[in-house]
Amino acid sequence: MNTYLVILISLLMVGLIGKIGELSFDWKRQWKGLSEFAIPFFGPTVYLFIQSTLSKKRFRAEDLFHYIPGVFYCLVVTLYYITASTELIEARIASGELIRVVRILVGLGLTINISYFVLSILRFRSFKEALQRERSYILNVHFVRNLLVAIGACLAVWLVVYIISFGHNAYVEINSRPFIWLAVAFIIMFLAYYQMVSPAVFRFVEAEQEVKYANSKFSHADLDRLKTQLETIMREKEPFLNPKLLKSELAEMMQINAPELSRLLNERIGMSFFEYVNYHRIHKFIALAKSPLIEKKTLLGLAQEAGFHSKSSFNKSFKIVMGCPPSEYLGNS
Repeated sequence: MNTYLVILISLLMVGLIGKIGELSFDWKRQWKGLSEFAIPFFGPTVYLFIQSTLSKKRFRAEDLFHYIPGVFYCLVVTLYYITASTELIEARIASGELIRVVRILVGLGLTINISYFVLSILRFRSFKEALQRERSYILNVHFVRNLLVAIGACLAVWLVVYIISFGHNAYVEINSRPFIWLAVAFIIMFLAYYQMVSPAVFRFVEAEQEVKYANSKFSHADLDRLKTQLETIMREKEPFLNPKLLKSELAEMMQINAPELSRLLNERIGMSFFEYVNYHRIHKFIALAKSPLIEKKTLLGLAQEAGFHSKSSFNKSFKIVMGCPPSEYLGNS
């Protein structure tokens, strides 16, 4: 199981122990502060979990750097609330000091979680863009996207009730927090369930690392020759009909490496690998649509014959290349 998922489950248990102890045991009031320990560690752990899922990076000692703000947060909660006497806590409540400090701590926890949530989104986008440079199809990363949406929804609700708490109802955020934690608990348990029954959901291939074009030995004449060779391969062998064609596979057919193919596409054709392959698929689709096959297959069927991996990828690529949806284009032709 992913190390960071184990940490998430552990954080969940710490939070639940604090809540259950508060409700079920004769604990002094201060011990419910244990449930606050999980707050500043949730966002960093989600970020590290997503990063390790997308890049296959294992737990490293330097990852503990992300937990430093959480350690200080827990230290403050311990010194200010958990170790304080009941009389002192009651005096702080009466003076309004406690609610002010709680607001500061919650604001700090929210800031940490939202910051790492934003970092998670940026890491996810970077991963998708890196993969797209190597593939001629769109990788299904809906699971990670949906996970981010669910976490974002929880953070949005928490932020709203936190802002509302500055109005007439100062305790609305405190009273709402158990329900937010319940939603977070469902997310974590859902992750753990999928990790056990469908671990393939969490496996992604790291995109190849591009080397500098300056390392390429090809002259301008070489690039012109390779362009002609590439066009011949695309016309005669039609490798784009493979819906999961990789840049490395096309480069191998040309007996060059992937970075050199990138240079060829950028400098001589003006397209990325994804754009170039789908350009040929679009024109293959148009040729099929003008053949007798149009009477036997749907547009999606023809798109799949042309090498498209999905309907969404086909529709998006067609509109980019031809300037209109496929149905409109065929209706006007």
